[in-house]
Amino acid sequence: MDRKKLLEETELFVLDMDGTFYLDTQILDGSLEFLRQVERLGKRYVFFTNNSSKSPRTYIDKLAKMDCHIRRDQIITSGDVMIEYLKMYYPGKRVYLVGTPDLEENFRENGILLTKNMPDVVVIGFDMTLTYEKLERACTYIRSGAVFLATHLDINCPTRAGFIPDCGAMCAAISLSTGKQPKYVGKPFKETVDMVLTLTGSEREKISFVGDRLYTDVKTGVANGAHGILVLSGETKAGDLENADTVPDAVFTGLKEMAEIMAEMPGNRHILMFGVCLCCGEKNPDKVLQRTYGCLRLTFSGYKFKLELCEFSAKIKQNAKKRNSFSGT
Repeated sequence: MDRKKLLEETELFVLDMDGTFYLDTQILDGSLEFLRQVERLGKRYVFFTNNSSKSPRTYIDKLAKMDCHIRRDQIITSGDVMIEYLKMYYPGKRVYLVGTPDLEENFRENGILLTKNMPDVVVIGFDMTLTYEKLERACTYIRSGAVFLATHLDINCPTRAGFIPDCGAMCAAISLSTGKQPKYVGKPFKETVDMVLTLTGSEREKISFVGDRLYTDVKTGVANGAHGILVLSGETKAGDLENADTVPDAVFTGLKEMAEIMAEMPGNRHILMFGVCLCCGEKNPDKVLQRTYGCLRLTFSGYKFKLELCEFSAKIKQNAKKRNSFSGT
């Protein structure tokens, strides 16, 4: 597909974080400008990270330090997907979680029953506090018949100093010891796309998953009826595309290049009354904020001017209850 056409037709961008929007604590050049262009064009974005080592609140705080301010319903982690998966398929079951304190807190806040003794389910996350004792317990419980689940299959996590072992690498060690393979639920699996559809109310074919990994970020879109956009700002390099199993719908050097192309597209405008946007309340129309229902626009028809919601607003409004339920409001 033509790159510009894909950007024009996408209504929701699902953005990876590490290697796409930032690297460690350093925001990547053009990331904030990309969000400004998304907003200017009346489109939407949510962040989705496979990194389950941190809670959504920790990510919100981290982004705020980069001058990117988002709501709870604009960030989804593979830990969130696992929580919903457990509620649906293993309600009330006892779970042994191999994860960070942040992930444990997220599970408890959402009613997951955690235990260290004889669980029904073992869940592996990206545990940066991993110990041999945790590894041994997980293997013992899985050999004894506990269900083996994992938040995501990423093998390595990119950092400014290089790559470090991620959840997939930890699961590989457990699989070698037990002979069992885990069920993954993060990117690129169906459960991730289902959750995005439920929370945003978007149409599948108008969603683009954007990220630096072919086998997770891009594959999520192309393998599940949406679109997959590759950015070359993280793990994947241009040379990796030659023999890749997953073919992206478009390739960009990074969010900066995407923003530059989108800057050439005409967009919706704020409609101001007494210096305040009638829809989002923004006092400065040049300052872009993520809005729940988009902005009003002024149209001319039959020699009359009228105000109407921007094109995606009606669909968003219909799904507001679902989003509010998820965010606890």
